[in-house]
Amino acid sequence: MEDVSSPVDPIENRPAAHDVAGCIPCDALAGRAPLPGGRIHQTPHWTIMHVFGSFGLGALAVVPLRHVVHVADLSQEEVSELGAVLRETADVVTELTDPVQVYTCQWSHHGGRAAHIHFILQPIRQSDMNAHPGKLGPMLQTALAEAGNKPDHDAVEAFAERARTLYAARRV
Repeated sequence: MEDVSSPVDPIENRPAAHDVAGCIPCDALAGRAPLPGGRIHQTPHWTIMHVFGSFGLGALAVVPLRHVVHVADLSQEEVSELGAVLRETADVVTELTDPVQVYTCQWSHHGGRAAHIHFILQPIRQSDMNAHPGKLGPMLQTALAEAGNKPDHDAVEAFAERARTLYAARRV
């Protein structure tokens, strides 16, 4: 992946805001790759999008707007927003999916290498647990992924619009 940014932010003394061509989230955010459902919500430092892959319908990703590979490299401003963004996103996922639990986890590997961090908020429904008895946490996530729990494009688009509407209603 090509790093097309300044190396260090002189204020934070951390990696500067940048965009990395070939990074899946960066490419989606920059419009170089498709983003099913589009950007659902955005704060000054984070964006929320539907998760790619097999996390099921309603799984949302909280993604830093700049390319960040390690949580330790988040700026103070990014960290200050993160808790509220995760809580609000979990609330949106809960309202729209009525899960037993919303798993919240951080994933940041691609091809065996550290990659653009993102936090996944995955609704876990009773039907998920019934389909995979005795499996919880990472074992349930693995079972769901192995079962091909990837929603179709139209379902993601419809869910994203419902989520976008719910976020917007909270701002009124």
